[in-house]
Amino acid sequence: MWSSSFLASPHLSSPPRLSLFSSSSSAHQKVQTILCFTQNHPSTIGINVSKRHLNISILTLLFNGGFLLDKAKSISESEDLLQTYTDSKDGFTLLVPSSWIKVEKAGATVLFEEPDKRSNNIGVVVSPVRIKSLEDFGSPQFVADKLINAEKRKESTKEAEVVSVGERSGQGQVYEFEYIIDSTRGGIKRIFSAAFVSSKKLYLLNVVHSDSPENPLDSSTRLLLEQVLHSFDALPLT
Repeated sequence: MWSSSFLASPHLSSPPRLSLFSSSSSAHQKVQTILCFTQNHPSTIGINVSKRHLNISILTLLFNGGFLLDKAKSISESEDLLQTYTDSKDGFTLLVPSSWIKVEKAGATVLFEEPDKRSNNIGVVVSPVRIKSLEDFGSPQFVADKLINAEKRKESTKEAEVVSVGERSGQGQVYEFEYIIDSTRGGIKRIFSAAFVSSKKLYLLNVVHSDSPENPLDSSTRLLLEQVLHSFDALPLT
């Protein structure tokens, strides 16, 4: 977990072209040939193809619609599990799981823990800095490198790897990181971090969750934690 110290990313073939001039000398065969051609009139084939394409389109729409509905339902359900936490004194806001408990810990501005597994937590640290924005310090990748190197220097860290680096707009620019740490303290953990600078204060968010091979982070929990990550922002200046 990081602190301010680290500051020092169908094919359809055409209707059979049946010749009206059959090679057969039989008049009866000629009549049959003409009738066959007439029964397979291009307009009839066109109607059948259009219906088939329409059915395929409807099925595709229903499939995609169902997928989107499931996705929307999943997001909606995860939102129901979250509540807004606002710190008016230090000037930030974020979403937190409604079942997680707020606890006191030295060095943390605020900390929330999962009741059944307290090593899964969400913490925020606010510290004064001289820079006006993170861009003044460096790019998201530069900050990520600083972050991961600070983690690697810890005696308890066995391995540390950055998974993704990005940035988004909030009240200012917000850097976001995802990384994995294998530590002698708690095993393998996935960490979602966000940082921004506002009013010469550095705001750091760490969302820590166990992600061991025997008990990997499931998709619904990941979605929940990502929403926490993306919600972290400064309060509007008044």
